[in-house]
Amino acid sequence: MNEDLDLEKLSKYSLDTWLFKQGEMVSLVIHLGHRLGLYRAMDGVGNTTAENLAKSTECHERWVLEWLRCNAAAGLIKTSDGSNFVLEPEAAAVLSQSDKPTYAAAVFANLKPIEVIDGIAEAFKTGIGLNYDGQGDGSEHAVEAMCGPMSKALLVSQVIPLLNGVEEKMRTGAKVIDVGCGTGLAIELLAKTFPASTFIGYDPSSRAISVARERFSSQENIELFDLGAESIPSSADADFVMTLDCLHDMPRPDIALKAIHGALKTDGTLLVKEIKSSSNWVDNLRNPVLALMYATSITTCLSSAMSDTDTLGLGTLGLNPELLLAMTKEAGFTSFLQHKVEDPTNLYYEISL
Repeated sequence: MNEDLDLEKLSKYSLDTWLFKQGEMVSLVIHLGHRLGLYRAMDGVGNTTAENLAKSTECHERWVLEWLRCNAAAGLIKTSDGSNFVLEPEAAAVLSQSDKPTYAAAVFANLKPIEVIDGIAEAFKTGIGLNYDGQGDGSEHAVEAMCGPMSKALLVSQVIPLLNGVEEKMRTGAKVIDVGCGTGLAIELLAKTFPASTFIGYDPSSRAISVARERFSSQENIELFDLGAESIPSSADADFVMTLDCLHDMPRPDIALKAIHGALKTDGTLLVKEIKSSSNWVDNLRNPVLALMYATSITTCLSSAMSDTDTLGLGTLGLNPELLLAMTKEAGFTSFLQHKVEDPTNLYYEISL
């Protein structure tokens, strides 16, 4: 070993690296707890044992004990003796209760298969990333797993009421377009609350649109297209358009914004939800999960944004408020308002002609 190495620094780099590997492995353990209903079975019951949890979930006791002890070692479940375990209410809000905005156990359901990893590695050589359909079976559910809990908590109750006149229009019957609709969660939330309105969803992922079509198979006021934003007709008749956590994923968000401009009525409204970010590296360091954001960009957002030959290549943190303002002006929008919403990850903008 090089005698000039600082052993304290060496130890820290080694530990930090193995902690990331630990995170990868614990991710699978969390996924198993979500998939098998183990967290749900622990929620609200207080102290439990592997024997009791195994009976209530019809799982094998020895495997359940190892799962419990892994969670306890990771600090997700509490125990004092390795035999009796408690899922605290705060942990349940993250790991068990899917109706809470803090719910996160489902985000590990889409662990990347080897062919996707190979494709991302190849993208580092060619510059061309994988689009969402190229990111593996189950990838169509990944965005809803990541963003769904916060959307369920905030979109209808907090965000829509902030937008000038939008709630009233949707109650009486508005034309609403969801650009980058994915599997259709936002449309579902709004359609239930505003049944008099009509909803149109666009997404270039045929996987996601297939799921959305099944989701809305019996609803006549919803129409879905497996097309990108550039294909939206310049009809000038839409009352409300949304782009929720997706402009930064698009190869050409500037073209998307111009298409949206052409679709809106003169008094129409565009809602943009985007990841909190800054063009200043030091400002971004305030984000406690910044490494996760960049890793997600490499595996998902930047990959999609670079999935063509002519792209802006923004990625997860690439669309900061200043850049979005400039892009909306270039697209022809004149009004740009950022709303304060209690969302730790995203910013919300009301944009109009």
